[in-house]
Amino acid sequence: MANYSNISEKIGETRNEVILENPVNLNCSLAIGSECDKCAECDKCVDKLASHSISHVSDSELLAILLCCGFSDRSAVDDSRKLINTFDDIHGLDYASAKEISMVEGFCMHKAAIIKAAMELGKRVSSTLSKRKYQVIEKSWDVANIFMPQMKSLRKEIFKTAILDTKNKIIKTITISEGGLAAAIVSPREVFSPAVREMAHGVILLHNHPSGDPAPSKDDINLTRRLKEAGKLISVEVVDHIIIGDNKYYSFVDEDML
Repeated sequence: MANYSNISEKIGETRNEVILENPVNLNCSLAIGSECDKCAECDKCVDKLASHSISHVSDSELLAILLCCGFSDRSAVDDSRKLINTFDDIHGLDYASAKEISMVEGFCMHKAAIIKAAMELGKRVSSTLSKRKYQVIEKSWDVANIFMPQMKSLRKEIFKTAILDTKNKIIKTITISEGGLAAAIVSPREVFSPAVREMAHGVILLHNHPSGDPAPSKDDINLTRRLKEAGKLISVEVVDHIIIGDNKYYSFVDEDML
């Protein structure tokens, strides 16, 4: 794995908002946190979490703790198990939108928002821990480990740049475009204007592949070459281009493509 030279980390806060559009079910049949006979099973889940390692608590039990009450004649654990099965597993649930979750029987938009918010918090915790761990970034994995938690499960392509100062510290992260390289053209002006304003020494290009496969397309390769040449003209180095996939990534530097 190729090393970078003295790249340190100081990344600006990035937030991926949960977008709740066209809600299907806004009203819960049972208010979240209301008293019902089914809450006793939720209490058991809480007791289990309190008295054992959290690793002993199943996915459906963790969801039940969030949801508190079940729907109709089912418990929160039953509803949670059904929800996970609907999307195959907890990983599939992570990819599901709040709207899709709200379409499952027993799940209104409020409950869907709670689930998406909890998952997003987990990603942000992971990202924050990575930032603290990799205060000095020396290789592509250090960068990917910071951005992967929030970018790996996005359902549309997001193109970002990490701006580096003269000491190769990441001082700011900019979102350049959303919706894919084909749908939204990434121009050198959009990429390098923020870098010039910050008097940057270099930039790291980042984007995700919603398919989960980080292998670069022809468009990815051509864009990288074009941006590298444009950066040379204004003395802003393209240090790497990292493509985030499903728990894996592609580095143009590691693959001798830059």
